[in-house]
Parts: sequence; C-alpha cells; structure tokens
Amino acid sequence: MSYDAYVTLAILALTFVLLVKTRIPAPAIFLGALTAALTFRLAPVPELLKGFSNPGMLTVGVLFMVAAGMYSTGAITILMEKLVGIPQTNVAARMRILPPIAVGSAFLNNTPLVAMMIPVIRDLCKNGNLSARQLYIPLSFASILGGVCTVIGTSTNLVIAGLVLAAVDSGMTVPGLRPVQMFDPAWVGLPLAAAGIAVMIFFSRWLLPDEKKTDTGRNRPRCYSAEFLVSENSRAAGKTLAESGIANSPGLELLSVKRKDAEMGVHPSLVLDPGDLLMFSAEVDALIDLWRSNVLRPHLSLFPEKTDRSAHSLVRVVVSQNSPAVGRKIGTLPMNQSSYRFKIVAVSRDGECLHEPLAEVRIEPGDSAVLEVDDSFFYQSQLEKDFILTKALSGYHLQRTDRALEAGLITLAMIIAAASGWMDMLNAALLATGAMLATKCLSFRIAAQSIEWGTLTVIACAIGLESAVTHSGLAAQIASLLASLGGNSAWLALAVIFAGCTFMTNIITNNAAAAFMFPIALSTAQQLHVNFMPFAIVLMISASCAFVTPTGYQTNMMVWSPGGYAFSDFAKIGAVMTLITAVITIGLTPLVFPF
Repeated sequence: MSYDAYVTLAILALTFVLLVKTRIPAPAIFLGALTAALTFRLAPVPELLKGFSNPGMLTVGVLFMVAAGMYSTGAITILMEKLVGIPQTNVAARMRILPPIAVGSAFLNNTPLVAMMIPVIRDLCKNGNLSARQLYIPLSFASILGGVCTVIGTSTNLVIAGLVLAAVDSGMTVPGLRPVQMFDPAWVGLPLAAAGIAVMIFFSRWLLPDEKKTDTGRNRPRCYSAEFLVSENSRAAGKTLAESGIANSPGLELLSVKRKDAEMGVHPSLVLDPGDLLMFSAEVDALIDLWRSNVLRPHLSLFPEKTDRSAHSLVRVVVSQNSPAVGRKIGTLPMNQSSYRFKIVAVSRDGECLHEPLAEVRIEPGDSAVLEVDDSFFYQSQLEKDFILTKALSGYHLQRTDRALEAGLITLAMIIAAASGWMDMLNAALLATGAMLATKCLSFRIAAQSIEWGTLTVIACAIGLESAVTHSGLAAQIASLLASLGGNSAWLALAVIFAGCTFMTNIITNNAAAAFMFPIALSTAQQLHVNFMPFAIVLMISASCAFVTPTGYQTNMMVWSPGGYAFSDFAKIGAVMTLITAVITIGLTPLVFPF
C-alpha cells in the first residue's frame, strides 16, 4: 500500500478507538479525523469538504424541520395514537412500531420516517415509562430492512439498479445481466425483514439492556399541584385513562377526577368526559410535557375565554411578601389592582404539592407557581413587585393542533412529490418547510431549534473521509484483496462480496460501498460464468447492511443521540443483525436466483 493509504488506515483506526473507548462527542472526533485528512492532504480539499454541501446531509437537516412541524402541530402524535396507541411494555411498543415503519420504508424514503418518529418515541417513553434504548436502534434497523425490499426503498438500491442498467446498455456479455425489476429484492428482503424485526422485537431486551440508574444523592425534585380540564375538543375526551396515557408519565401522578363536583374513582377504565377536572401531583418536567401536548387545558385562567394560545409560554414565579395576593384564595383572583393575565398551571409550597383544590388555596409568601402567560406578562412583571423570582421556561410551546391537518397534508405532498420522481427529496423538503412556515404550522424559532447540528456534522465529515479512503488507494487495496479471496466457487465469491460490501458500508457511505463493489461483483460473475443476478441482490442488501456502526447509515446517526447510545451498543446488536442478514442473504439468494 502507499504511504497515504497507511495514513488513512491509521486515521480510521484511531477514530474507531476514540468512538468506542472515550466519551469525546462524536462530532468532535469526526471533525478531528477530517482535520487530519486535510493536514496530510489525503484528497483534494474540495473532495474532503464535499460533505458540507452534500444533498443527502442537507436533506437530513431540512427533514428535521419538517418533522418539527409535524410534531409542533401534534399531527404525527395524532397519527401514531391511531396506529400505535399507548403500549404498556417495550415488546408491545416494538410490535406496533417496527412493522409499519418497515412497510413504509419499502416505498418511501426512510430518512423522513425516522425523523418524524424520533419525537413520537420520546413521548411514548415518557408517557408509558418505556425504554428509549430499546426502541431507537430497532426503529433505525427496521427502516433499513424495509428499504431493501424494493428498488425504490433506498438510494443504494437505486444506485445499483442504475449501474446494472448502464452495464446492460453498454452491451457487456455477463450471464444473467438484465435490468433489476421493482420487486426483485423482495424475494430475499421480505424474509430477511421478517426475521430481523422478530429478533429486535423479542431480543432487544438483552441486546440493548437499560443502564442501571444509581442514586446520585440529590434532593427530590420540587413537586407541584396542577389542575387540568378536559375540553370539548380534547383528544382525551371519550377515552379511558389507560387509552389516553396522560397519567403514565414518570413524575406525574393523577390524584383525583371530578365530574360536576362529584369525585370519580381513579382507575384505568374510567372514561373521560368533557368538563372533567383532573388534579395531578407533578414534577416540573412531567408538568411541562403534559401542558405542551395540549391534550388538557389549565383550569384556572385570567385570560379572556377566547384567546389564541399559540404564542403563550410558561414561566415559573415565586410570590413576594409584598404581593397584594398574599392571604387571598386563588379562586378570588384577579384583583382590581392587578393587570396580569395568565393561566395557573400548577402551585407548590415548600417544594411539596398541595392536596386541596387550587381555587381554595390561600396564597402565602414564597409559594412557587408555574403560569401560562403571553408576552405582556414579562413587561408587567418588571413594573410590579408581586414576585421575587420570575423565570421563563424557554423552549416549550403548545402543540398547535388546529394546524395538524395542514401539516399532515404538506408532509404527504412532500412524500408523494419525492416518491413519484417529480423532484428530489431535498427540493421537496425545502418546499414543505417553507409551506409549514407560511401556514404557521412551524415558527422560525422552533425550526432553528429542531436542527441536530451534531448529527449533520458527523454525516458531513463521514462523507469527506470517504474521499480520503478512495483517493489514498485504500479502497482499491481492499477491493483487490476481496477479489482474490473469492476463488473459483460461486458461493464463496458471493459470501466474499457480501462480507466486503458490509465491511465497507460500515466505514464509508453505503452508496460509495455499492459503487466500489459493483465492478468487482460484475467481473467475478463474468470470470465464473455464472448468473449475475445473485450478486446484484447481495450487493443491494449488503450495501444497506450498516448495523455495526452508527456512522454507516443516516438513520443510525439520527437515533444515536436521542437514544443515548454508546458506539458499542451498535456493535453489539449490529453484529447479531449482520450475522442474521448474512445467513439469510447468502443462503437464500442463490435458491431464488440460481447461478
């Protein structure tokens, strides 16, 4: 190998070690690796930096904003409530989530599907006390397995189908060389997807165990009393407590349900009616999640009855000794001398919740409250001395459920436009984001906050490092080694192609791995005088078989941070999935497409 190839191999090895053995953030490690490649001039500078203008990387960034629009309107939450409901166990959650994602990924780009499911799974984990670690990686893997079932399921399949078509048009004489049909990969992809999803459903408990939580010795979080009302148009109306999932979140306890001043028993089968008053004991994080979901509304309000709440925010206040409200019952507010407008979300005293109706609570100095306010509150609170502390809980906004239909239609139009070939995914996603901003399904602030810059940095750097692997000659060396290992056995050659493509797709991009391995597979079939179709199908599957590393596939990188995974978590479950994929693919493909 050349000097540049050895340097590139050393950089990749060091990157792998740092990812596995240290807690250095992945974006910092990849930026360091790319900097080393630039320093040693392993490829032209434009090639090393091409990832930062790569359409795939930009598409992921824009899709984060589309997903934020679907989430901030509650559209994706409403849709998944219909499809998934509120699963009570991790196994049930995987059974309800993974098959639909796999089916959808066979016909739609899996990147937007995963982007929209990330916040949904986050909410399911909070509301159902489920394990995020046992859901996010299976989500990504299910989208990969579903995508390999059709030619349009992944960009990798499209790349290989295009290379096959180009070889056919060039007049190459290779046995069995023909255009790949839409469902050719499904003969192997469907059994593979079924087996892989079954393994993830039933064995993720052991392959992705929860980390043991240790007692840090910190004080218990402040507990609040909160009262919420079931409104006429609430999604909870007509559902049981178990179906609504509102009382399942950690840090949230439903204390009572009142219906027309009558106390109802708190049990999972209780059907909620409009007008029911629910009293909770809640920690602040659980309280915020309940408020922003907009399923229930705060009971005590000093706003006019018909008020647009889309711009409201949350604020935490502590009552001053000089406040004229001291000694009064909350139910007697507002006072004539007060100019405030707010909704009382929750109240706490000495860090504890109050077990009496909030309207009957007499305000004392030092009482803490969480209020829903508009912008005028922040101006008024500067002029008054009612509070000794006023702290905005920034970053939390109500879901605009009145815009859910618009957000859903915009996203559907984006998917149809991209899937039908009218425009590429980046163009469609940009138009969808613009439409969501124009229709107020998405605010500029939420759009900016939704972008996962660390994920985009890793993707961009990984694409740049692929150029170093190519230009240094390392890729050619690996390809030559694999070709020599194939020998004269068609089965062995097929296994070598699978192993080589799988290895390369985990260290560089999947499309690049497919492009590198295609001419090797083509020449191998030509030399052995065997049908090329088994090699084409194996290439399609193995190029997407990026299970071992989080950097091997875009959806893996998207779930890496939300799931709180270490690099080794992907290696552990990925090794199992790769072995299953190898056995099914190498064993079944020659039976469906004989040599």
